[in-house]
Amino acid sequence: MFAIIKTGGKEYIVKEGDALRVEKLDAETGKTVKFDQVLLVSTEDGSGLQLGMPTVGGAVVEGTVQKQGRSRKVIVRKFKAKVRYSRTYGHRQPFTEVKIAKIGA
Repeated sequence: MFAIIKTGGKEYIVKEGDALRVEKLDAETGKTVKFDQVLLVSTEDGSGLQLGMPTVGGAVVEGTVQKQGRSRKVIVRKFKAKVRYSRTYGHRQPFTEVKIAKIGA
């Protein structure tokens, strides 16, 4: 059984037991989070699909927050030729690691 969820402007294919990194969620480590924007859910035996237009009604994917963190630094460089302009800065994107506990349709 798998589902496609939407969170943080991105879509993820998830199965029960998967751990994935999503955009930062406002939840503490160990708490349960619910994803209610479920775009697609497969059936228990895998023979059929429930496809949402745009979401599947009543479907919820539950997960547990494993950790909060920030990803590796990305170096951004700007440069304009012939005008003596250059700039360098870094960015670290925050994330939330979630372990999928249950897919309910």
